[in-house]
Amino acid sequence: MGFINSFIGAGGGMIAVPILKRSGLCQNEAHASAVAVILPLTVISAVMYLHFDYVALPDIYPYMLLGIAGAVFGSLLLPKIPANLLKKIFGFFMMYAGVRMIFR
Repeated sequence: MGFINSFIGAGGGMIAVPILKRSGLCQNEAHASAVAVILPLTVISAVMYLHFDYVALPDIYPYMLLGIAGAVFGSLLLPKIPANLLKKIFGFFMMYAGVRMIFR
């Protein structure tokens, strides 16, 4: 997943969710598992960016606060979203990301 994402510049969920679904997880479990994998990788990336001075700690506060709020909100909302609706929402964002990648 990481290898493919490094070439296309996509988020990990674009590859992880379909693969997890094909391995037998339901839609909600696939999304939750993808997030569980992506979170530690995000933390490692952030530490590396800070360590090599690619970004200053004060610059990340607004994003970090919004990211934490979004993670909490998403974790509370995900179990309440019907799998069929979640599949449509994910499909919409996949198409949106694809169109953005084409026109960049």
